[in-house]
Amino acid sequence: QQQLVESGGGLVQPGGSLRLSCAASGFTLDYANIGWFRQAPGKEREGVSCIDSIGRSKYADPVKGRFTISRGNAKNTVYLQMNSLKPEDTAVYYCAAVPLPLISVCMLSSPYDYWGQGTQVTVSS
Repeated sequence: QQQLVESGGGLVQPGGSLRLSCAASGFTLDYANIGWFRQAPGKEREGVSCIDSIGRSKYADPVKGRFTISRGNAKNTVYLQMNSLKPEDTAVYYCAAVPLPLISVCMLSSPYDYWGQGTQVTVSS
């Protein structure tokens, strides 16, 4: 089966950091576009960051300069390093993948093929 699993969420103080991981099983991420999305209570899901097969990345304006997406040395793993966290970053964070994208550049939009179960990030004092 093809599966994505997020991990690394938790409760942190404002200004703190977390690193989220997205691990794929059943398919390779070598040629995939990977996106990170988040959904806060009462708000629509929004794209946070994405990375394509050759490492080109995009970031949503609210996280630029604070978050970094990367492909890990471990196979089939993508990370989202989140620094200077703010209470408004509180959300369930999801990773998503397009294993064989028709367009090489990733997009911060929702129609990805596979989605993880989500990991909760709470930023509060």
